[in-house]
Amino acid sequence: MKLRRCLRAALLCLGAALLLVAPLARATATDAGAPAWVHAHAAYGEPKYGPGFSHFEYVDPAAPKGGTLRLKNPDRRTSFDKYNPITTRGNSPGGLVILVFETLAFASGDEPQTMYGLLAEAMQVAPDKSWVSFRVHPKARFSNGDPVTAEDVKHSFEVARGKFASPTYRSLFEGVSKATVLDERTIRFDLSDASSDMLYTLGTNLLVFSRKWGLGPDGKVKPFDQVVTDLPIASGPYKIGPIDPGRRIEFVRDPAYWARDLPVRRGMFNFDRVVYRYYKDDTVATEAFKAGEYDMVRVYGARTWNRQHKGPKWDDGRIRKELFETGFGQHMQAYDFNLRRPIFQDIRVREAIGLAYDFDTVNNRFKMYRRAHSMFNNSEFAAEGLPSEAELKLLEPFRKELPPEVFGPAFRAPGTDGEPAKLRANLLKARKLLEEAGWKLGDDGKLRNAKGEAFEFEYLSPEEGARMADWEKNLAKLGIAMKIRQVDFALYRRRLENYDYDMIAIVEGRFTLPEAQSYLRLYGSKSADEKGNSNFRGVKSPAVDHLIEVMNNAQTLEELKTAARALDRVVMWNHWQVPDLYFSRLPTSWWDKFGMPTTMPKYYSIDSPNDVQPAWPILTWWIRDPAQR
Repeated sequence: MKLRRCLRAALLCLGAALLLVAPLARATATDAGAPAWVHAHAAYGEPKYGPGFSHFEYVDPAAPKGGTLRLKNPDRRTSFDKYNPITTRGNSPGGLVILVFETLAFASGDEPQTMYGLLAEAMQVAPDKSWVSFRVHPKARFSNGDPVTAEDVKHSFEVARGKFASPTYRSLFEGVSKATVLDERTIRFDLSDASSDMLYTLGTNLLVFSRKWGLGPDGKVKPFDQVVTDLPIASGPYKIGPIDPGRRIEFVRDPAYWARDLPVRRGMFNFDRVVYRYYKDDTVATEAFKAGEYDMVRVYGARTWNRQHKGPKWDDGRIRKELFETGFGQHMQAYDFNLRRPIFQDIRVREAIGLAYDFDTVNNRFKMYRRAHSMFNNSEFAAEGLPSEAELKLLEPFRKELPPEVFGPAFRAPGTDGEPAKLRANLLKARKLLEEAGWKLGDDGKLRNAKGEAFEFEYLSPEEGARMADWEKNLAKLGIAMKIRQVDFALYRRRLENYDYDMIAIVEGRFTLPEAQSYLRLYGSKSADEKGNSNFRGVKSPAVDHLIEVMNNAQTLEELKTAARALDRVVMWNHWQVPDLYFSRLPTSWWDKFGMPTTMPKYYSIDSPNDVQPAWPILTWWIRDPAQR
């Protein structure tokens, strides 16, 4: 049986490779002078897997099919009321994007910003990245049996850019100026943002669906905001099965799935059914997991991980737990100063407040987090040691506006190793900086400026500030009053949009390659004055604007590294934030019933509806014991 399965997999692999290579050869031969049609695109260099590859290394191509994977709601959504993940109103169920919809290309799990054709059998990229064409695979089919066409792709794009799509989804494609159908299977996108970031976003984020989705009894397609409970007509490996509205949804694997034997899909989607059950309370959900109501959970809270994910079932091996390591570059979780506030405009004040933050003592209670020292933690883009000659060439024109430390060793956040003596030394240094900045300690123990104004600021949060108690105490020793203001999320969001706060905590996410456009939103001078944008710090710096532009125009990976490392020095040594932590590991518990590939990907999630990188367990694991199916 095992031999037959291996032989069958080899034959399928050979067939798929021939299907892929032959059209590419024809296109290259007939389109003389035009860019070659390729099976994959990497932002820099060549893709790891060639045109004839059989499968990704982080799958098992002989993985058995069958069984049911049971999961809980993967994010804050506690119910669902629609099956349309693109519109604004309502909540769509977890798993929908991963299992039912597909994109033109699939993001590699072991290469930075590299995509392989999925719905598109091939892609053609302009040398200057000003346009890209995709050729739809001739075998691509929707769940109703219709072929996927270039017109369907264009329709999906127009909906994504339309008024009924959510702003978050719509913003992904702002850098695309036009979509043109060239023939039944070929579509071209012209890009106003001619960058690798835009190519990758377009290829891996545009959900493609049939023009017939939302077809009314009169034969006309409804306005897209009225496509709510119509089951999607998409091309993914699963269809929606039994539903308990708002509480439970089941996805059923399609045995006739069109791409099941393609290299980008071989060894994936091994469960016959994937079931999501929704819980409104995290404590109830944790107890349900212990009782075996679902099979796997990604844990987000340190207290939950350390205190609740243990006991007899973990001790005897029925449940396993692991901090799965990933290779994602990690931006900071940091406490951002609002530089629009006069109290934070002196760099010495910002540095002093950072010296009072004792990360090590807080983290020793949980032992889960790592200290952020960079914009680009866990990656080769973080500044190290002294600036290189190439970095200095970028930094030198702005020497007068930059702190002198930018031209020395890379930034390291102050630490204490949990030792009181080191904390005292940090506080003494902070006191000296504050005095130099004109703040003096009054007889009442409060720090005051020359006008007699007390040093007070507010930390705004939508959650309880339990981790702030030590910091408040240390700042009080300096005469500074940090007040915690907890508000509901709606008010918090409104105040963020209007930049109405003193300090906030922001998690800036992760990356495979740094994307210059995201730094324009976070640090660009223009965005500082645009309400509703993401320049929460209020940074306005010609040096930062220039370095982001250099990153955006980088033609080689080395150029991108140089610009990123220079930007890292500028951002960190200006103390525009108090760096807190980053988290490159994924705390996960699961019932010991699964087989998994021997090789892990570098970039992956456990169960997230929002990542383009593989949700590795959902895509590649399988039920190990047939009796447990």
